[in-house]
Amino acid sequence: MKSRLFLLIVSAFLISTNIYAGGFQLNEHGARALAMGGAFTAVANDPSAVYWNGAGLSFVKGTNIVFGTSLIAPNSKFRGVTPDVTEYRGKNLLFYPVHFFASHQLSDKFTVGLGFTTPFGLGTEWDENWIGKYLAVETSLQTFIVTPVIAYKPVESLSISAGFVYSFADVKITRKSAIGLNPGDPVFINSDAFVHLEGDDMFAWGFNAGIMYKPSKYLTIGASYHSEVKYNFEGTGTATAPEQVLSRIPQGNIVAELTTPQNIAGGIAVDVSEKVKLSADFQYVGWSSYEKLEVTYTDLNYVSSSPRLYDDSYIVRLGGAYKFSDQTTFMGGVYYDKNPVSSQYLNPTLPEANRIGLSFGIEAQIFENLSVQGSYLFIRGKQLTINDSEEIYTPGGGKFNGTYNTYANIFGLSFNLSL
Repeated sequence: MKSRLFLLIVSAFLISTNIYAGGFQLNEHGARALAMGGAFTAVANDPSAVYWNGAGLSFVKGTNIVFGTSLIAPNSKFRGVTPDVTEYRGKNLLFYPVHFFASHQLSDKFTVGLGFTTPFGLGTEWDENWIGKYLAVETSLQTFIVTPVIAYKPVESLSISAGFVYSFADVKITRKSAIGLNPGDPVFINSDAFVHLEGDDMFAWGFNAGIMYKPSKYLTIGASYHSEVKYNFEGTGTATAPEQVLSRIPQGNIVAELTTPQNIAGGIAVDVSEKVKLSADFQYVGWSSYEKLEVTYTDLNYVSSSPRLYDDSYIVRLGGAYKFSDQTTFMGGVYYDKNPVSSQYLNPTLPEANRIGLSFGIEAQIFENLSVQGSYLFIRGKQLTINDSEEIYTPGGGKFNGTYNTYANIFGLSFNLSL
């Protein structure tokens, strides 16, 4: 009985620990880019080019600094489990990833840049007694990068760049596990255990590269590449449960891997007139790097994995800017973000769907060397009804079918200082 209970709890834990769900990429790296719907690969005309396309740094004169934050307010609802239509709401959360970018022109040909931002992250929290409590209660993942970039302009119309990415990350998961499942067992306790996982990786690395070409005064073409970053999380697993069964719940040191996807982006920007700029991007996201979830309890010498089988995905972006005056510019954008998560493995840890983003913003030149950009982005996920879920939400093997609805409000604020 001991081994059966042990394996049941371990299996439930591994099945439901879907922290590494797809679609947790963040693209909020500067209010100007956010206001233009992220169609910024061929624009990249401020120090945030360090992230969007380092080659753009060659066309940013002097020394400049951009810093700010984005306030992200997601909202998720689940209706089910099918055929039930009861609606459950995720708790209201607020995230505020910061960004900092700086650039310095060394010469006519060389420019260097440095950036700090959050490329991937997620956070969800549900009531501890909701229907999906064995799948997810509280989940958070944060990744941070520090990236130095150098840009080289061999001729006036062409620039290339390369950069190194140092990254660190932390992850936290809390959920429930059922115990005392069989009244005939010697130890029968009809209760739940709280399972808590926490870990970090303080050194992971990757790289990026970019190219920007200006065949005419009015046309710019750009492309950028961001490599995969592989994280090796180390941490501990703890549990809260009745004393009679606590020793049977897996606890102790754990390790797990996460590889964030590579990104390839191509864009074009056109100056329609002296006042109007239009841009378009296509961003390929290599989510297929995430094939399985594997967790190892090092103290127990126990390894288990389950398939995730995420698909590569893409984002199509359109943006525009209108220079109303020398002091004021209005911006707007729209994008379509394809869901990389198959319906079989969709999980309330990160409710996901095909998404539409609508954005607008304003830039104000406050002083000669200081401008402020403010932006707003509304993201609406398409309502998604799951009928073929492989996610188990009950000890009896019930499948977590139902309907998800998601949306988010994101506010961005950046300060651009020229020295």
